[in-house]
Amino acid sequence: MTNIASPLDSGREAETAKLIQGRTGPWELVIGLEIHAQVASTSKLFSGAAVGFGAGPNEQVSLIDAGFPGMLPVLNRFCVEQAVKTGLGLKAQINAHSRFDRKNYFYPDLPQGYQISQLFYPIVGEGEVSIDLSDGSQKIVRIERLHLEQDAGKSIHDLDPNATYVDLNRAGTALMEIVSKPDIRSAEEAVAYFKKIRTILVYLGTSDGDMEKGNMRADVNVSVRKVGASFGTRCEIKNVNSFRFMQQAIEYEARRQIEILEDGGSITQETRLFDSVKVETRSLRSKEEAHDYRYFPDPDLLPLELELAWIEDIKKSLPELPDDKRQRLMTQYGLSQYDATVLITEQSRADYYEAAAKGRDAKLVANWVTNELLARLTKDGLEIADSPLPPAHINGLVELIETNVISSKIAKTVFEHMWDGKGEITPAEIVETHGLKQVTDTGAIEKAVDDIIAANPDKAAEVATKPQAIGWFVGQVMKATGGKANPAAVNDILKAKLGL
Repeated sequence: MTNIASPLDSGREAETAKLIQGRTGPWELVIGLEIHAQVASTSKLFSGAAVGFGAGPNEQVSLIDAGFPGMLPVLNRFCVEQAVKTGLGLKAQINAHSRFDRKNYFYPDLPQGYQISQLFYPIVGEGEVSIDLSDGSQKIVRIERLHLEQDAGKSIHDLDPNATYVDLNRAGTALMEIVSKPDIRSAEEAVAYFKKIRTILVYLGTSDGDMEKGNMRADVNVSVRKVGASFGTRCEIKNVNSFRFMQQAIEYEARRQIEILEDGGSITQETRLFDSVKVETRSLRSKEEAHDYRYFPDPDLLPLELELAWIEDIKKSLPELPDDKRQRLMTQYGLSQYDATVLITEQSRADYYEAAAKGRDAKLVANWVTNELLARLTKDGLEIADSPLPPAHINGLVELIETNVISSKIAKTVFEHMWDGKGEITPAEIVETHGLKQVTDTGAIEKAVDDIIAANPDKAAEVATKPQAIGWFVGQVMKATGGKANPAAVNDILKAKLGL
């Protein structure tokens, strides 16, 4: 990533930047991300070999992937389409003319001795992404480029103390490398950007974003500077595949660089790895530049020329993207920006919500999905796609609340029964079976109120001077009725009886 000053580096931005305090004053973080996302495709970028997780070692390798002499690459059209779709989703320029280059380096898991990538003429040019921050604000992060390249294989060092094993199943797998401008100013912003890119790719269906399987990872370029100064020397943290690790790596690296500079030292441009056990970065190698890789146009692949009509057809096929979905949820369902943002973070979450909200109080449904349901899923380590409760059960639970069959308090008990029953029993059946219907008989409620007032005359007299003391009576009536009394009716009757 080239250290060219960003037009966003204005005095106004510096004032609002998340600065890090050092011994010599505040420092500003400058971060850029290079995200590597595996293209969602059943075959590799330049061969017909299968792509998939879980195959045995070297079971998904063609002669092209293995670097056999005389084997010619053939570009996968579908992977090109996926890259174009991603570029459109990132509001980026699609380059009708692009070219593949050879990036030369030697490593055991790269049999060809070079990687086919795109340096000079990428398939996608500049774009931008809006990220959501914890304080409710949004920020635009500019994208420099997206290019296609093939992945390398995997070196395995822990099977034998005296040997390295090589698995070429990943070799040749199509990757999209998405390079940001150095517009990011904190670890929080970096994580928010990484999350947003992942969300967009999953919505588009161009990558599954599975970081545990290595299908999405990021190289994080970190440097620090005094506010208003030119960019400092950056260090690249390789292959970060966790939001938490990214946060920790950036925070550690920023402090490391600040301490060196404040002690009078200088930063060496290098590639570093993040040790998640020791929570620190450590040096891997000096940072290579483009000339170190001896790039040149791949002689086996013609320049890629895209028809504008084909690009337009892809554009028309784009699904509803996260930002558009958020705006629609806010408009259609009257949700707050916060609730809509929580829901659109995962496409399956938004789909679940919309199915549950049909015909119901949309805000109330959002509360149950984003609070009770998501909390329980997180506790049990489940994704919403694996929820034992179908959307219809949340819909049914809210209907019982809306029709005053149960109170919001009783609804929590019903939810517990729903969860314990793994969604096999409907909310209505639970209410019937456990006798949880709300007491709406004003006569029964009035009797409970009279009994409690009669037993506590001193407290009843106190209400005249301390109206807030009525809360104690409400609690006692709810306790006497097993929590089933209609709270609004209880409140009204108490006010009448106590002269409020």
